[in-house]
Amino acid sequence: MIIQFKRAVSFLRSVTRVHPGPELAESLAPKLHQSPPKVPNNSAMSGAAIESRWAMLPAANAQHELLDPHTRDQAACYARSIENFVGTVKVPVGVIGPLRVNGVAAQGDYYVPLATTEAALVASYGRGARLLSAVGGCSAVTLRTGITRAPGFAFRSLDEAGRFVAWVLGAIPTLTRVAATTSRFVRLQDTQVSAEGNHVYLLFDFHTGDAAGQNMATIATQAICDHIRRESPVQPRYAFLEANHSGDKKASAQSFMMGRGRSVTAEAVIPRVLVEAQLRTTPEMMANYFKMAALGGVLSGTIGVQGHFANGLAALFLACGQDVACVAEAATGVTRLEVSDDGALYASVTLPSLPVGTVGGGTALPSQRACLDLLGLAGAGHANAFAEVCAAVVLGGEISIVGALASDEFTRAHQRLARGREATAGPRAGDAFGPADPPHTARAIATPAGG
Repeated sequence: MIIQFKRAVSFLRSVTRVHPGPELAESLAPKLHQSPPKVPNNSAMSGAAIESRWAMLPAANAQHELLDPHTRDQAACYARSIENFVGTVKVPVGVIGPLRVNGVAAQGDYYVPLATTEAALVASYGRGARLLSAVGGCSAVTLRTGITRAPGFAFRSLDEAGRFVAWVLGAIPTLTRVAATTSRFVRLQDTQVSAEGNHVYLLFDFHTGDAAGQNMATIATQAICDHIRRESPVQPRYAFLEANHSGDKKASAQSFMMGRGRSVTAEAVIPRVLVEAQLRTTPEMMANYFKMAALGGVLSGTIGVQGHFANGLAALFLACGQDVACVAEAATGVTRLEVSDDGALYASVTLPSLPVGTVGGGTALPSQRACLDLLGLAGAGHANAFAEVCAAVVLGGEISIVGALASDEFTRAHQRLARGREATAGPRAGDAFGPADPPHTARAIATPAGG
C-alpha cells in the first residue's frame, strides 16, 4: 500500500499525540488477560439457545430490536443460513418500476425491490426504469451460464505436473460422471487447465440449473478431488479444493473476460427528445461523459468501465436472497454510451459475472422469497430471467447517473434526498431523480404520425 509522504507525517504526528512514546507500544501489544465467555458455534434455533447467546452479550438492550416477535417466530427458517443466530437486521426496501424488459428469458413489466440504506439510490434507479419503460423497454440476453471452482495441485517436478495434466485430460468423461453423482442439477460442462511450474490448477465450470450454484460446485469439486486422490497415477504432494483461481467473490480479469455465473448484456435506444426532457442534457454530453469516464477507468486501473453497477446489484442481491459478497465480481462490467445516427442515445451494459439464482441459498428465506415473488421470479425456471432483470436494472441506473452528472444535477439530488433539503416542499418535476412521468410517452414516440 502506498502512503503519501505528507499524509504519513500528519498521521504519525496525530498518533504520537494520543499515544506518546511507550504508550503506543503498550497500546499495540498483545493483551493476555482472560477473555469474556466465547459464543459457542452451533446452528441451534431453539428459544433457549437464542436466549443463552443473548445472556452473554454486553448490549442486551439491543435484543428487542434484533429479536422482535416476528423474527423469534420465524427463527427456524434461518437454520440453514446462519450460525449463532441472535436476530435479524431490517434494511429498508424500496420498489421501482414498472421496468419493461424484452429479454430472451425475461419478458414483461417488473416491479423491482431494492434493499439499501443509501438515500437517492432507489430514486435514481427508478428514474432509469421509467425512462427505459417509456421507450418500450430494454433488450436483454443471457449469453452463458456456469459457475466455477478451481482446485490446485502441487507436484515434485514439472515432469510430474505434465503427466498429471495428461491423465486429467483423458479422465474428463469420468470426472463429469463423478460430479453428476453429487446432484441431479449439477453438470461439469467444461474444464480449463493452467500450469505454473510444478503447480496445476483445474478450473471446473459447472452448470447448476436455477441455483447460483456456489455450494453445488464446491461439493461436486470435492467429489472430483477425492476421485483424483484415489485414481490418479501421479499423486500430488498436496492439494487444495480452491486455489484462488476461480474468481470467487473478487474482481478478476479472468471472470471479466470468460464470465462466471450468468453473463448478460442489455441495450436500449433513448430518443433525443426524452433525454432532453427527462435527463435535462443531450446524448452528445452523455457520450462525452462516457469517453472521459472510460479513460478515467483506464487511468485508475479498473476492471471494466462502468458508473455504479455495485449500487443496484448490492440492493437487488440483498433484497432477493443472493450472496451479497458476489457483488465484488458481479460489478465488473462495461457500460457504453454513444450517439446514434439519428441523434438518439444508444446505451448498453454487459455483466460477464452474475452468480445469481432463484432457488437455493438465501432465496428461500421469508423476506427474500417475498421479494422474488414481487418480481414474479421465485423458484425454478426463473434464474436467467432474474439475471436479465439485473442487467436491465443496472442499465437504467447507468443512464440515470450519467444523466445526473452530465446535467450537473448529481449533487443537488443527493442534497435533497439524503439530507432532507426541500423535503417539506416535495420533489419538483425538474429535480434530478424526480417522479415526473415523461412528457413524451413511449406510445407517442413509437406511434407513427396519424397512428
